[in-house]
Amino acid sequence: MNRRGFARVLAQFGAVGLTGAAQAAPVPGARFAHLETSVVELQALMTSGKLSARTLVAAYLGRIRALDQRGPTLRSVIELNPDALAIAADLDDERRLRGPRGPLHGIPVLLKDNIVSTDRMDTTAGSLALVGVRPPRDAHLVQNLRAAGAVILGKTNLSEWANIRSTRSSSGWSARGGLTRNPYALDRNTSGSSSGSAAAIAANFAAVAVGTETDGSIVSPASINGLVGLKPTVGLVSRDGIIPISHTQDTAGPMARSVADAAALLSVMAGPDVGDPATASAKPADYTAFLNQQRLAGARLGVVRAQFGAHPGVNAVTEHALAVLKAQGAVLVDPVELKNTEKYADAELEVLLYELKAGLRTWLAYFAPDAPIQSLKDLIAWNERNRAREMPWFGQELFEQAEQRGGLSDKAYLDALATCRRYAREEGIDAALAEYKLDALVAPTGGPAWITDLVNGDHFGSSFSGPAAVAGYPHLTVPSGFVNGLPVGLSFVGPAWSEPLLIGLGFAFEQATHARRPPTFVATLPLQP
Repeated sequence: MNRRGFARVLAQFGAVGLTGAAQAAPVPGARFAHLETSVVELQALMTSGKLSARTLVAAYLGRIRALDQRGPTLRSVIELNPDALAIAADLDDERRLRGPRGPLHGIPVLLKDNIVSTDRMDTTAGSLALVGVRPPRDAHLVQNLRAAGAVILGKTNLSEWANIRSTRSSSGWSARGGLTRNPYALDRNTSGSSSGSAAAIAANFAAVAVGTETDGSIVSPASINGLVGLKPTVGLVSRDGIIPISHTQDTAGPMARSVADAAALLSVMAGPDVGDPATASAKPADYTAFLNQQRLAGARLGVVRAQFGAHPGVNAVTEHALAVLKAQGAVLVDPVELKNTEKYADAELEVLLYELKAGLRTWLAYFAPDAPIQSLKDLIAWNERNRAREMPWFGQELFEQAEQRGGLSDKAYLDALATCRRYAREEGIDAALAEYKLDALVAPTGGPAWITDLVNGDHFGSSFSGPAAVAGYPHLTVPSGFVNGLPVGLSFVGPAWSEPLLIGLGFAFEQATHARRPPTFVATLPLQP
């Protein structure tokens, strides 16, 4: 397609996919000096001497205080690092004396509050039960961040206990942090459980953030908050120090405003850890080397039509995204059937409940030996004693179900795990890729954000998170457009260890569309868009 023809595609995409509340101005904090500034751009400013890490950290801290703690009051950052400015100043001195220690030298990073660090901050998963408990050391991924020169700016709010506590929870709420609000419309939900990480980066409160996912907790909030989110292959990033749900599905991953920033963060986080056997096959890589604007040319992408239909606005945005993929030279195999997804729905929950009970006890014993809880049973009792503070809106039904499970040698657990692996991997994603000779699968990530309802809980629509989550395979979501002012994303899913491919595909799509735009912090969407 020639340049003029492709411009017509983009114009049509913009007219249908990018309409909504963006015209609602003025935008709080729009004069922020580093609005939408990338990691590469920030590094260039610091290398040239036009910006210091300390000045950058101070700017982000000021923005958080103005918009997160006051103003729109997103409540996305649960705690700020009291030593962030001092750390940044030391990194400035180090840059002058010895040069940058790594690719994130001086870059402010936010961590989800279920990832341990030894800064003077708590790690609580949003629960009051862990307030004041300090871990003996950093999580492995945090060690990697520090080695690359990152400044741990603070911890982000989350759906408490990563959204495994209740069957009727409201995503983005924790007893410690309150309710995180969506910067695109404050009465809308952020999705979970990496709600604070998503809202904070969408609102430009840091350069990048680390989220975690068991099933959907990176890609769903990323999509709903207009971000790039990458759930890596389980084992690419060490799970060490992450408050666990499931050792077969848990992983940390980058949340960013661009594919390039996500690739830069993943490059630092990824790699083997002797403390996590799942990372034995993880090899360090510079994922920014795979940012190829031409990567869509010739790529065979399977369109999972079963994920369409839940919302006509999402369908329209996704159809235009597919047109862009074709314009960039991708070969679309449409439709592709992803078989057997219904065969592991119940088995997945069974696996999570068993692994939660076992994993939480192990994590508490090492990382929180002085905590008032040392098991899931202790936590359930603690929550009951503190019901007014911990459970004002919803209970702990999933905790109670998990406590009834046995050990990881139980036949019920082993059978459920085998079911998940069989139908999500070899008879699921692997089978579809082989049958249709595909490089990757594409589908809408999910629907737009719903109005938060603390009484009734979440109103989830469709989601494409399950297959990759259960398989342990990588899943990248990239902003694809807007439905009445609310962001939605396009998903790219591939086989194990296909992060280089997905990053290339996502980058080419992102550069062809530039669908992301900053939030406007409107209180609610207008009745007439």
